[in-house]
Amino acid sequence: MSYTFHTQVDGEFDDVVSRTIGALEDEGFGVLCDIDVRETLRNKLDTDFRQYRILGACNPQLAHRGLEDDLDLGTLLPCNVVVYDGDDGVVVSAVDPQRLIGLADDDDLDPIGDDARERFDRVLESL
Repeated sequence: MSYTFHTQVDGEFDDVVSRTIGALEDEGFGVLCDIDVRETLRNKLDTDFRQYRILGACNPQLAHRGLEDDLDLGTLLPCNVVVYDGDDGVVVSAVDPQRLIGLADDDDLDPIGDDARERFDRVLESL
């Protein structure tokens, strides 16, 4: 069972990153962090790597609902969405929030994972 789902997107890398951030915002997610893996590896290891960005996405309403039920849920936040140069174009991949929530083993949290998954599905479909 996969822990991510993804789509391939036509366009320039930086444009796809911007479109992805916009689509996340349209679904109520803010991007709390934006990690440029390529630049980090260049600076830390003096090595070249493909364009690769990690976007830490969080929907405050969903996060609040989950944290009200389980304070340790914060260890699973934010949900990461990655944008990278694939072999045949730009790929956008998102963690499956249902799988993340499943780690908590609390059925009361399942609707939050379902809601987040539906939102991420719409984000990827819109790209």
